[in-house]
Amino acid sequence: MTNRIAQLPDRALIRVAGPDAKPFLHNLLTQDVETLASGEVRFGAMLSPPGRLLFDLFLWGEADGVVLDVAADRREALMARLSMYRLRAQVEITADDRPVMVSWPGVAEGFAVDPRLEALGGRALGERSADGEADAWDAHRLAVGVPDPSAHGGLDAAYPIEANFDLLNGIDFQKGCFVGQETTSRMKRRGGIKKRMLPIAFEGPPPAPGTEVLNGELRAGEVLSGRDGGAMALLRLDRLEGALTADGRAVTVRQPGWMVDGAEPA
Repeated sequence: MTNRIAQLPDRALIRVAGPDAKPFLHNLLTQDVETLASGEVRFGAMLSPPGRLLFDLFLWGEADGVVLDVAADRREALMARLSMYRLRAQVEITADDRPVMVSWPGVAEGFAVDPRLEALGGRALGERSADGEADAWDAHRLAVGVPDPSAHGGLDAAYPIEANFDLLNGIDFQKGCFVGQETTSRMKRRGGIKKRMLPIAFEGPPPAPGTEVLNGELRAGEVLSGRDGGAMALLRLDRLEGALTADGRAVTVRQPGWMVDGAEPA
């Protein structure tokens, strides 16, 4: 199958450079940054001190620093938060205006494998010849069953494990301390995972974000965002069995194979 390539206008870049760039980010983010090689890409997040998800991001290694791929409408907020943590660290934090490109269903030449799942395709920084649309890429992402936390709104209401970061190579549990690490490690270690973001299927247009998913008369979760026939929802794992509805319509949980193989989702 021929790969398609598209630019993602809803993503933007931040360059963190200087002699302290990698240790500075390593102490803040959920991902190991100190071993990030030039040209390598990893997936991670910045959390609040209580461990809730603030920014989902990709980290691209460069010879003298790291480029962060973040939601475009959150770039200024992330730059401000990084500056708040900078203190005496020798780092420069600047906007990078190169576009973010994706290829799917496979990894096009010159692209890196998406670090979350190979099934998502590839990512690249900088202008490429595009023959696809960002909306088609988003449909592919949803079909694979991977959340896009930045598109769901209310990021600071969810924990990274609820957004499946532990299953998508977004958290390095061996790296030691990072902001929000205590809560994140405790949830994983003690099995305190009560909700996860899961794809759902239904007939017709998507229910509005925030619409309750019901199991009978019990609240099972809420719709986050979606498109005709499918959406992502944050669901209680103990209420997946039985007849689910949203906005009066029947809803089916479409648990992706990569999650079944990589976790105990219920």
